[in-house]
Amino acid sequence: MNELLTPDEMAQADRLTIAGGTPGLTLMENAGAAAADATAALMPQGRVTVVAGPGNNGGDGFVAARLLAERGHNAKVVLVGDPDRLKGDARAAFERWRGPVEAASPDALNDCDIIIDALFGAGLDRPVEGAARAMIEAMNASGKPIIAVDLPSGINGATGAVMGLAVKATQTVTFFRRKPGHLLFPGRLHCGPVTVADIGIAPSVLDAVQPRTFANGPGLWGAAFPRPRIDGHKYSRGHAVVVSGGLSTTGAARLAARGALRAGAGLVTIASPREALAVNAASNLAIMVRPVDGVAELAEFLGDPRRNAVVLGPGGGVGETMRQQVTATLRSKAGVVLDADALTSFAGDPEPLFAAIKAGVANTVLTPHSGEFARIFNKIIDNSKVNSKLEMARAAARASGAVLLFKGPDTVVAAPDGRASIANNAPPYLATAGAGDVLAGMIAGLLAQGMAGFEAASAAAWLHGEAAAAFGPGLIAEDLPEALPAVYRRLVEGLR
Repeated sequence: MNELLTPDEMAQADRLTIAGGTPGLTLMENAGAAAADATAALMPQGRVTVVAGPGNNGGDGFVAARLLAERGHNAKVVLVGDPDRLKGDARAAFERWRGPVEAASPDALNDCDIIIDALFGAGLDRPVEGAARAMIEAMNASGKPIIAVDLPSGINGATGAVMGLAVKATQTVTFFRRKPGHLLFPGRLHCGPVTVADIGIAPSVLDAVQPRTFANGPGLWGAAFPRPRIDGHKYSRGHAVVVSGGLSTTGAARLAARGALRAGAGLVTIASPREALAVNAASNLAIMVRPVDGVAELAEFLGDPRRNAVVLGPGGGVGETMRQQVTATLRSKAGVVLDADALTSFAGDPEPLFAAIKAGVANTVLTPHSGEFARIFNKIIDNSKVNSKLEMARAAARASGAVLLFKGPDTVVAAPDGRASIANNAPPYLATAGAGDVLAGMIAGLLAQGMAGFEAASAAAWLHGEAAAAFGPGLIAEDLPEALPAVYRRLVEGLR
C-alpha cells in the first residue's frame, strides 16, 4: 500500500467502484464504521460529539454517530451548515441518524469525552472561514481526543498545507490509501497515527487511476534493491568515487565515502587533491585514496568505466572550478550525485547545469536542502502555480532532467517522468552536521550496484532514516554508516 492518492485520484477510485456496482452509500457506511471502530477503541464508553460538514465527510460522521449510539455511546452530531442542503449519500446518512443534531457552536463541545472530526475531507482547497473555523478552534481548544475522518479538517490532502487553520487530531482514519497530505509537512504534524481502512474499494482500480506518488519504503523499490550474489566479487558490486575538497574540508568527502561503502559498493575511492592526500589516506582503511588535482585529472580518472558512480560537492568549494568539475563529471558514463557545493556553484545560473545533465549519459541525482533548492530553482518557487514541496520537486526534476531528492523531515524524491516518493521515517536526530554527506554517499553506493536514480535515491533516503532511528539519541553523522548493517539485515530478510 505504498500508493498515495491525491483527492482527485481518490474521487476517481470512488467513481470507478460505484460504476462497478458498489453503491456510494455502502462506501459511506464502511467509512463511518471505520471511524466508529477507531473511536470505540480509544474510548469504549463515553460521550461522543461528531462535528459534521455538509459533504460526504459529514455523511461518514453521521454513520459513525449512529453506529456508536447503537453500541451504547451517548452520541450527538453538531452540523456546520444547513441540514436542508445535504445531498445524495450524505442526505441518506443524515436521515438514518435518529439522534440529536445541533447547530454549530463551540459550546456544543462542552459535554463530550471525545470528538470525531468529520467536517472536511481531503479535498479542501480554500481557506477555512466562518462557523467552520470557529469549530476547528473550539476542537483544538477542547483538550479532548479527536478522531479525524480521512484527514484533519483544514489540511489540503494534495499538499499537506494548512488552509488557514486545521484540526490537531489525536489519530486519523483514512480510506483505501493514504493521501500526500498525510505525509507532507505541516499536514503530518496534525494527523497523529494514521490508520488505513478497507471500505470496499478493490486494489484493481489503481490500474485505471495510475498514481504517481508513493510512500517511500521497500514496497516501492525493494524489487530493484541489490543483493550480493554468491559468485560475485567486489568489482561486480561497482566502484564509487567521492571527490574531496582541499585540506581543510576533507571531512565531508570521508563521510560520503563511508556511506557509499556501507551502502554496498564493492570499491570506494576518494579522489583527493594532493595537498589533502595524507589526511584522506591516514583516516581511511577500506576506502582507497588517489591523487586527483584539477578538472583534467578528474576527467581522466573518470575515464575508467569501472568507476561507475561519483559524488561531487561535499566540502568541494563553491565557484568556477567546481562548475567545471561538475561539467566534466557529467560527461563521464558514471552515475552522478551532486550535493552541497556542486549545487551552490550554479546558484542564479542553473541552465548550464541542466544542459549538461540532459546532454550526458549519466544517471544524475541532485540532493538539495531547502536553501540550496531556493538558490537553484528560484524560478519554480516564484511560480504561483507550484504550491507544495511535492510539486516543486516534480517541477525541479522536469526542469533539470535529473532525479531530485528534496531533503527534510518529509524528504521527497522526484523523477523527471513524474514519479515521486515521500519519506516519513526520518527521526529528528538526523538534523546534525554531515548527515547529508553520508546520504549522498549512500545514493552513490546504490548507483554503483546498478540501481536506477529514482530507486537509489528513494532507497537511500529510507535507509538513512532507518539508520538514524536505530541509533537514536546522540546520533552524529559518523554513526550513520555503522548503523546500516543492522538495518540492511532486517531489510534483506524482509525482502526474501
